[in-house]
Amino acid sequence: MTFQENLPYLKNERMRRPGMGRVGGIPLDENTCNTWAQICNFQASPGDLLVATYPKAGTTWMQEIVDMIQHNGDVQMCRRAPTYDRHPFIEIVAPKPVLSGLELAELMPPPRIIKTHLPIQLVPPSFWEHSCKVIYMARNPKDSMVSYFHFQRMNHGLPDPGTWAEYFNAFLAGDVPWGSWYDHTKGWWEASSRLQILYIFYEDLREDPSREIRKVLQFLKKDLGDDVLEKIVHHTSFQEMKDNPMTNYSSIPSFILDHSISPFFRKGTIGDWKNHFTVAQNERFDEDYKMKMSGTSLRFRMEL
Repeated sequence: MTFQENLPYLKNERMRRPGMGRVGGIPLDENTCNTWAQICNFQASPGDLLVATYPKAGTTWMQEIVDMIQHNGDVQMCRRAPTYDRHPFIEIVAPKPVLSGLELAELMPPPRIIKTHLPIQLVPPSFWEHSCKVIYMARNPKDSMVSYFHFQRMNHGLPDPGTWAEYFNAFLAGDVPWGSWYDHTKGWWEASSRLQILYIFYEDLREDPSREIRKVLQFLKKDLGDDVLEKIVHHTSFQEMKDNPMTNYSSIPSFILDHSISPFFRKGTIGDWKNHFTVAQNERFDEDYKMKMSGTSLRFRMEL
């Protein structure tokens, strides 16, 4: 059964924040670690599309863009089910009787749109064996840190982030679920020159949605026309998705996602980090960024 179908059975449940384990040195939910052998052995199909991101880098945004493209701009088709039931989150393990992302994916006929936050070295090998296409969405690290902090506060499926000061240190050390932002973004960037990976920047998509969605269309070999493109841009705008119950995760019970702490769609802006970073934190971050990003051609804009 899908998550949506199981909501009546879960309404009286309580949720313990999970402990963390490690796979290949990467911090992951203990439930994911316990089923890693099955996840790693997932069998992708040649037509499957993987949407990959570091957490809170516009994952749901890109999923909706791709779904709209695959359904030729049909808004009603994209409202057939919540995002989490349309696009399996391959490594997530939900409370029973809810299907895990792996189980949901295995029940779906290919081609599928599959979501992951895994660093590239942990992606199930079958995706590469079948030359699957991947769209990787990357967001600047300062806004990623702020957004992830608030998401961990409201998401009881992740460890408690502690105070902002504690989280700042943990993020820089890569001691957060799915590991180091630096290793994640650089790993996918380096692989994009040799695999079928379209690397999209969150800031570019915010700046000019039409331009970046055209890149996705070209990558997926779809030609939908300007009128459909305009419909996709509108339907996937921040406010439309925030108000859309099929994308805003409002149907998830509050004992899992507590929107009273922080909404799933919080701000979606670029530069919100300025409202959180102290002068000392910003100086320390910039030094860390300069050191860890040396030797790569990958560049991010911290503001527009």
